[in-house]
Amino acid sequence: MRLSYCQDTTPADWLVGSDTPAEQLITFGPSGFEAFARLRFIPDPTRPGQQEADADVPDDHPTDIAQTRRALRLLAPFTSTPDECYFCLWEGYADAPLPPEVQHGRLVELPHRRYALLRGSLADIDAWEADLGGGQNIAPPAFVWPADHSWCFASDVDPHWAGIGAERAAVDALVGDPRLDVVPARPADPQPWYR
Repeated sequence: MRLSYCQDTTPADWLVGSDTPAEQLITFGPSGFEAFARLRFIPDPTRPGQQEADADVPDDHPTDIAQTRRALRLLAPFTSTPDECYFCLWEGYADAPLPPEVQHGRLVELPHRRYALLRGSLADIDAWEADLGGGQNIAPPAFVWPADHSWCFASDVDPHWAGIGAERAAVDALVGDPRLDVVPARPADPQPWYR
């Protein structure tokens, strides 16, 4: 396994101690970034009450983890610590169970969520499935951030998108990438949700 489990969860203290409202924290990360965006894994709902299964998604649509990889690669130049990054794995993912060494270890605790904290380089996202044994449809990390806290990627289990906080140039790079569906966002505003 390229990523290593952190018994010491203090690198996540900036999340745990954040005064950002709980729902906003788990979907966008801490407040205070210059700009925010949503990486839409599938398009936003087009009508009230629409279910995710009714979204118009082509058969060759990239997986959530493939889209996450692309976004993280675009964020790499916007940190001074790409070789020291942290990844949170939500304990509730059925397709990515916690590694054996984590099952009785310390977890990062946020409102309504608990996560295993893993450490590695940003490039280790390329081995996410191999390291966690979840197969091709494995969920992305719940959080990714570099040690310098220059940005935060948050992918909660409930929404159809991931929230990203960063400097404006990083968000502009994400929004401008034609292979990703990224839109600017205001975390305090109501966000689109499927039923």
